[in-house]
This record gives sequence, C-alpha cells and structure tokens, in this order.
Amino acid sequence: MKKYIVTTSIYPPSEATLKFCSMNDWIVIVVGDLKTPHDLYKNIGCIYLSPEFQESNYKELSDAIGWNCIMRRNIGFIEAYKRGANIVASIDDDNIPYDNWGKEILVGYEAIVDTYLNDSGIFDPMKITNHSNLWHRGYPMSLTNFSNTRYVGKLQSKVLLQADLWDGDPDVDAVCRILYNPKDLKLEVKDFFTTLDYTSFNSQNTFIARDALPSYMVLPGVGRMDDIWGGYICQYLMNTRPVFGPPTVYQKRNEQSLKQNFLDEIQGHFETLSLIRDIENWEKHLPDRTLKAFNLYRRQYEKLGN
Repeated sequence: MKKYIVTTSIYPPSEATLKFCSMNDWIVIVVGDLKTPHDLYKNIGCIYLSPEFQESNYKELSDAIGWNCIMRRNIGFIEAYKRGANIVASIDDDNIPYDNWGKEILVGYEAIVDTYLNDSGIFDPMKITNHSNLWHRGYPMSLTNFSNTRYVGKLQSKVLLQADLWDGDPDVDAVCRILYNPKDLKLEVKDFFTTLDYTSFNSQNTFIARDALPSYMVLPGVGRMDDIWGGYICQYLMNTRPVFGPPTVYQKRNEQSLKQNFLDEIQGHFETLSLIRDIENWEKHLPDRTLKAFNLYRRQYEKLGN
C-alpha cells in the first residue's frame, strides 16, 4: 500500500514536517509557495514541488488556485494520486505527530464504529469530546445551541475519510476563540466515531482514500471555508461521512490574525447552512472562481484515469 503525506508551508521545515519526513512507511510531498524557502526542503527526505514545477505541470489549475494560500496543497493531492497513492494524509505543518500517528487507519476498510445523530441534521464532532462547549470550525454557528446529539449504536460502513482529532490549539472559528480562548487542550476521545449527518471536518490531520481524492478539494475563493465546504461537498459526491479518531497530533498553531480569521469566516457564517440544506445543488453556492478551480481539479483526475 502506497501512503503519502501532503502539506504546504511558507516557513522553514517545522518540527512537525521533519518528524513526518522521518517516517519510513510514508512519502511526504511538500507543495511550495512563492514565500517558501525552497532550498531548505531539498535534503529533508521529502518530494518538494517548487513553484516552477507547479507552473510547468499544472499551469491552468495553478492560476485558478492562486499563490500564497494553503490551497496549493491540491496540487500535492494530484501528484500523490499520479504516483499511485492508496491513502493521502493531508497535514498542516504546525501539527506535531504523536507516536500513535498513522498507527490505526480505517480508510479503505469496512469498520464498525460508534455513530451519532443530531436533531438539526448536522453533526459537530466537538460534542463527543470533553470540550463540548466548543464547536468545530465550519459548524453553522446558528446551530451551536443544539445540544441534542444522541448515540444510535455501532454501525458498519466503508471508510473513505478519516479525520483524526488534535490536542493543543483546536480548530474552532474566531467567534468561539474569542468567547472561550481555548489553548493547550487535551481532547479526551477513546474510540472512533462517526455520524449519519453532514459534519464539519478539516484538512489538518485527515486521511483520504484514493477513490475520494477527485471529489475532495481545499477550495479557493471561500476564505476559511476552504477545506470545510470541500468536505461537505465530498460527503455528498461520495455518499460518505468521515470517521473521527482520537487525537494523534499536537497543534502548535502558526501565528494568525484573529481579526483576519473572523473576516475570512464571515461567508461561512452566512452561507454554510444554506449550502448543506441545498447540497444537491452545491455548484450554485460556489463563486464562479471556486467552481472553475474545482472543475479544473477534477479534470486532472479524469486525465489520469484509475
């Protein structure tokens, strides 16, 4: 089985990146950006995709994505697929792996896991943790008072998406961060769990099956809903839901502007619920630039075939 890790960075190789590169059973692809110190990635045991390589091999898609953004990692997904990846782990460079990272992967298998529902029809994975007052980035804020998440038993399904959770600085939106200032958290989750509802998941510590890659894109042009909306759309296109796993990384969050995060999340606060409620017509909810990029992205896989 071929297993790839895909990440992006504008910084020198981080502690997390170096640890991932030291894993013998994984191949790391680092997708460079204009601000990346390119030479520092030459001898750390990764495949480095320089801006010149990306422009030469994916010019039209590269232009549609734009530079200086995390969405460059989409090109890494395609490269991993082209190189025969069975599983791709999408990783942020500030997520330091624990020793258990990648040791229990359900992707590609039939799994029987704890399953939950919410009366709203949309599930927030934070509700199953010991910090249920918080909510996952991209969970509709108008639903945050819905506490009626209920257990429906252990159900079996084919796993195409696995979103392992994270300790440290959690992936919550700016409003949640302002209200609760969560830092250095330890999420207490012992078992894998899933839902029959649509649910938020991110691209920071997530395992994606080969078959799901063409339907999953970190979307440009939608602010900090990039991986969130991409995840909702993938759930619809693949008729699947992610399985969530216990924390396998500690996030030492790169410096970010809380104000800018809030501004980049406003679109999600206004439009995410509408997207989910009308997911059959997802294309009409995307800006023209975003839909163009997604179509170009999917076309790359069509060219490659199976």
